[in-house]
Amino acid sequence: MAEPNRDPATDAALARLYDLDFVEDPGDLDLYLAMASRTGGPVLEIAAGSGRVAIPLAEAGFEVTAVDIDAAMLARLSKAAADSGPSAFERIEVVPADLIGLTLPGRARFRLAILALNSILLLATREAQVAAIETLARHLALGGLAVVDVWLPSADELARYDGRIGLEYVRVDPATGLVVTKTTAAQHEPATGRVILTAIYEESEQGGATRRWIREDTLRLLNADDLRAMAESAGLEVEVVAGDYDLNPIGPHDDRAILVARRRGRPASPD
Repeated sequence: MAEPNRDPATDAALARLYDLDFVEDPGDLDLYLAMASRTGGPVLEIAAGSGRVAIPLAEAGFEVTAVDIDAAMLARLSKAAADSGPSAFERIEVVPADLIGLTLPGRARFRLAILALNSILLLATREAQVAAIETLARHLALGGLAVVDVWLPSADELARYDGRIGLEYVRVDPATGLVVTKTTAAQHEPATGRVILTAIYEESEQGGATRRWIREDTLRLLNADDLRAMAESAGLEVEVVAGDYDLNPIGPHDDRAILVARRRGRPASPD
């Protein structure tokens, strides 16, 4: 989701650096591939970003509709899909749109709908978060599955989010050959349940001039009960709220909540 009033060069740089953040797989791709194998396609991903999830699904043979409001992210998705080969490229439909209130043509046709890796936390209000799950539900075929993945910071983590700056990584960007240093700061607001994240990227050749890019995000935190209640209010039947990508039931010390919920009706089956 693009921040307002950013110039296109900044959008493009932050989209490229977002991909550098995920050089290491966070571990969720196998889950989505398994879920798609269970349901069959087509697959809807909202807040699809630069295609980290959508492209592997298309490469695996599934028809994917990828929705995002950030044009720079979608440009990277389209390029990466084209680079992956004609068969995957032809299986991906890219839709530039806001996920809130989204209604795609022939909407109730998707067997799997995904809101991956904390994307729901980037929505500014609880009402917007509910609307995002309603968007998933609205586009599911009977028996189709919705999957939503959120981070659950511990009390100890939140206590450390006091604005201090820390080093996250030093990496070489394969797209530019430049050395990128990422530092981050987080500020927890207990009264609002929000975490303000600031990421500072500095890139240069060794010993060369440095360019700096800054990304700011506000996360509105959720818990497992919130996810369950939102899904049920959207008319979905909750199969599980899991605590890991193997879909083990959530426990009190898990740091993720993965919602799997089904649109009531005949279970979806693969083609």
